[in-house]
Amino acid sequence: MTSSLDADLAGRIEAVRHRIAAAGGDPERVTLVAVTKGFGPEVALAAARAGLVDLGENYAQELIAKAPVLESADVGAVRWHAIGRLQRNKVRALAGIVHLWQSVDRADLGAEIARRAPGAAVLVQVNVSDEPQKGGCTPSDAPDLVTRLVDLGLDVRGLMTIGRAGSAADARPGFAVLRGLADRLDLPERSMGMSADLEAAVAEGATLVRVGSALFGPRQPRT
Repeated sequence: MTSSLDADLAGRIEAVRHRIAAAGGDPERVTLVAVTKGFGPEVALAAARAGLVDLGENYAQELIAKAPVLESADVGAVRWHAIGRLQRNKVRALAGIVHLWQSVDRADLGAEIARRAPGAAVLVQVNVSDEPQKGGCTPSDAPDLVTRLVDLGLDVRGLMTIGRAGSAADARPGFAVLRGLADRLDLPERSMGMSADLEAAVAEGATLVRVGSALFGPRQPRT
């Protein structure tokens, strides 16, 4: 699998960057976070070999397993992004690994991150679609949460959201909400957009997009 992935990945990366440019973004300024959730360490290694420095993981146990494999390989430094719902009891194990905590949605989680990784860079996850299956605080609660995280000494760099289920057009209004909220809070980073809806996110000012299947193909169902 790895050899065929290596051969295909450069073209897939180029295709994603073309999509970013076609949507009005600058591929050199929109950070491409390669989501290796559900794939083995060999896929993360292939991503790093292809020059993808920013890697995203949803599940703590997968990140904990993959990080030392890449650290021991000659692929250069990577920046791990924690992008899934986080439990406080997982923070300690991740504290020495995570570069950017993208899914901070409550103050008690922020307090645990501040305890285990003082000054850590974080994004506040906002649920802009009011879908109960998605994590994130409400837009109205985001300003207070940002203040509380800053008071804890965390480096709050921006906001993150997951687009509404459905088409990219369905997701775009929520992305606009996140952009406006980030502007009002004077936060530069907006992590929004995935494989299916990245154009809508980029058009609304995404600075990070989280892309998995468009780079690596469909993942196996999680058991």
